[in-house]
Amino acid sequence: MPPATTLGTTHRWPVSLEHGDLVLRPFRRWDQEEWTSLRARNRDWLRRWDATNPEPATALKSYAEMVKVLNRSGKAGTALPWLICVRTSAAGPPVVAGQLSVSSIVRGSALSASLGYWIDQARAGQGLVPTAVALATDYCFTTLGLHRMEINIRPENVPSRRVVEKLGFRHEGMRRDFLHIDGAWRDHDAYALTAPEVPEGLLGRWEGR
Repeated sequence: MPPATTLGTTHRWPVSLEHGDLVLRPFRRWDQEEWTSLRARNRDWLRRWDATNPEPATALKSYAEMVKVLNRSGKAGTALPWLICVRTSAAGPPVVAGQLSVSSIVRGSALSASLGYWIDQARAGQGLVPTAVALATDYCFTTLGLHRMEINIRPENVPSRRVVEKLGFRHEGMRRDFLHIDGAWRDHDAYALTAPEVPEGLLGRWEGR
């Protein structure tokens, strides 16, 4: 089946994606305590890589406001903001382990998007992030009909670079002062993948390694 060429005929937010014990799902208002606790535990782990706002006056004021804005962008098809969750038991709900966001979704002649992520330090190295990135990328290439996915990573962020290298994203060069991270404008390495490079699907290629 050819990929979709327009957004709206196949994409309906909220969207959840699952593979094994991994679940990508939208933010909910009642996730606040769990999400806030996870962020607090990982404050030092994430600080070097966290996006910051050079215009503080425009920053979101509360968790509830953040969730509203994120889900509004999901419904509009301009972004796909997911929590990375993991099933730890058959009876309990999946626990929040991180975040993955597809942003800057562009239609028309570009058909492209950018992807970013973070994970709980206690769960790093378990293969959760590569699987989550593969799930999200396949959704963008098939359901959204996008052609290109880009991931921009600080050169110092070795764990994140390993994720994209394992998945076969191509290094396309350096972007100077690309994003405001940890209080300053930072250089980023640009990695990209196009749909024709993974006809079997990125998840299929990842699992076939």
